[in-house]
Amino acid sequence: MNIIKVLIVDDSAAVRDALRSILTHHADFKIVGEAIDGLDAIEKASDLKPDIILIDTQMPGIDGVETTRRMKNRFPKIKILLLAVHASHLREAIAAGTDGYLMKDVERKKMLKTIRDLARGMS
Repeated sequence: MNIIKVLIVDDSAAVRDALRSILTHHADFKIVGEAIDGLDAIEKASDLKPDIILIDTQMPGIDGVETTRRMKNRFPKIKILLLAVHASHLREAIAAGTDGYLMKDVERKKMLKTIRDLARGMS
């Protein structure tokens, strides 16, 4: 089984905790780190080399869309899955190079499938 290394990026500790809780119950996921904003995420991605980054669209400082743009320029092989409360940033996210986009209220099963599919290159 291939382990999917995940970096979680969200300014909300509750959201990070929830995502960590969901993913750690599945043997094919390994949380390699967490970040509270875009700049923190870019720095950690360089050191941690995740396969997938789960990132909030709205954060203080640089938002998830701008962070995605910067990440794709520096780390084009890392897959980025944006998580949002509403779809208002979808066009910007696609233009920034996101590999996927999910609403935060997505069913757990669909989220896990989406992450696995991205990791396998089936976006």
